[in-house]
Amino acid sequence: MGVTGRAMAVAAASGLFLIPWSPAHAAASAGYAAADLSPLWGVPFAGMLLSIALMPLLANRFWHHHYGKVALFWALAFIVPFAIAYGPSVTAHELVHAALSEYIPFIILLGALFTVSGGILVAGHIHGGPGTNTLILALGTVMASFIGTTGASMVLIRPLLRANEGRKHVVHTVVFFIFLVSNIGGALTPLGDPPLFLGFLKGVSFFWTTTHLFTDTVLVAGILLVAYFLLELYFYRRETNLPARPDPSDETRIDIRGLQNVPLLFAIIGAILLSALWKPGISFDIYGTRVELQWIVRDVLLIVIALISVAITPRLVRERNGFDWEPILEVGKLFAAIFATIIPVIAILKAGSNGAFAPLVDLVTGPDGKPVNIAYFWLTGGLSAFLDNAPTYLVFFNLAGGDPHRLMGSLAVTLEAISAGAVFMGAMTYIGNAPNFMVVSIARHRGVKMPSFFGYMVWSSIFLLPCFALISWLYFV
Repeated sequence: MGVTGRAMAVAAASGLFLIPWSPAHAAASAGYAAADLSPLWGVPFAGMLLSIALMPLLANRFWHHHYGKVALFWALAFIVPFAIAYGPSVTAHELVHAALSEYIPFIILLGALFTVSGGILVAGHIHGGPGTNTLILALGTVMASFIGTTGASMVLIRPLLRANEGRKHVVHTVVFFIFLVSNIGGALTPLGDPPLFLGFLKGVSFFWTTTHLFTDTVLVAGILLVAYFLLELYFYRRETNLPARPDPSDETRIDIRGLQNVPLLFAIIGAILLSALWKPGISFDIYGTRVELQWIVRDVLLIVIALISVAITPRLVRERNGFDWEPILEVGKLFAAIFATIIPVIAILKAGSNGAFAPLVDLVTGPDGKPVNIAYFWLTGGLSAFLDNAPTYLVFFNLAGGDPHRLMGSLAVTLEAISAGAVFMGAMTYIGNAPNFMVVSIARHRGVKMPSFFGYMVWSSIFLLPCFALISWLYFV
């Protein structure tokens, strides 16, 4: 059962510690002042990122077999000194809070989408080429806002790779897939990307992002699709051993199997919406972290949906899909360390002008006290490329006042800058958004020699930074 079963075990174990919520438990987090934290507390997080960036390049065999141990090392490099400095109780509170409010819901949602979408097999005679590949990328870009960037990525990456089997030049197709399907396409609804969903939970209207990020998304996606088509045309003409074309009468025949999983994708969407719209007013305290009943119900429903998918999907469908649990396990282990080591980094950022990162935070406010929208866009985006984009979104959402009505009103451009930065610039690195790493892992398992961490950033810098500079000039200056 892989990660789904493990997620269920974690959720069930968490239930053993449920007690009625009491404000007294919130004091557990008061063991340190974020404003007093040294930037040196960010070293384990930086080490984790550098390990992801460099070790596959410098010690690929070691990394492939021991990435979980490396992740554990950096997590302990934060946990042990923090426990010595501030005490085991405060450290446990911070870890439990990060796990229950961020990591466990995050990995359960990813696990559910990965499991359900992995049971949908798009088969048939699909011949990869400039027109077909561009169409698949465009379709995925649209799908991402409705079934999430993770769902769209997991449904389409395998058929895209199969359609281009036997080709020498495939890397650019996977790279643009990450740009468009795993990131930029998720900008139009709160279901598309976690930062926007957090904004929805904070009170931003469901269709606010649809109306305010539509032109931004269409412009960037349109430029990238045209750039990809031209690049693909160039590489396609350089192929020397193209696989034989199928019979013309069968070339466009597409066979979709595992259709019983399609309603389960909508069930996942329903579970997420339920947690946002249903407010029973019941909450629990788990070691100082307040957990709402609707969140627990959501996560249990997602686990059940994933288990149903496993039960009703024929094994042959998953086998033909090249499905295995390794990509989600890799994401689970690496992001567990990321969510742990990011704790002091986010705390320092939340300290605002009183924290060690004050010069960075002060850039978003002008001398007249008004927000500097272009700074919000680039700082939110720049940090989202290396930190998790969901908590980064929340940090800058709160720095802009945290009032959803004001942010949707007089500060609408500021909220647009924060939202676009968090979603769009998640495409800048492999770790900017969870689907990025999952797509890379699947591609590598299918024999595609994906670029290193920094090699990918060369691609993203060449094709994405000009797009971001353009929308900065058009919308945020």
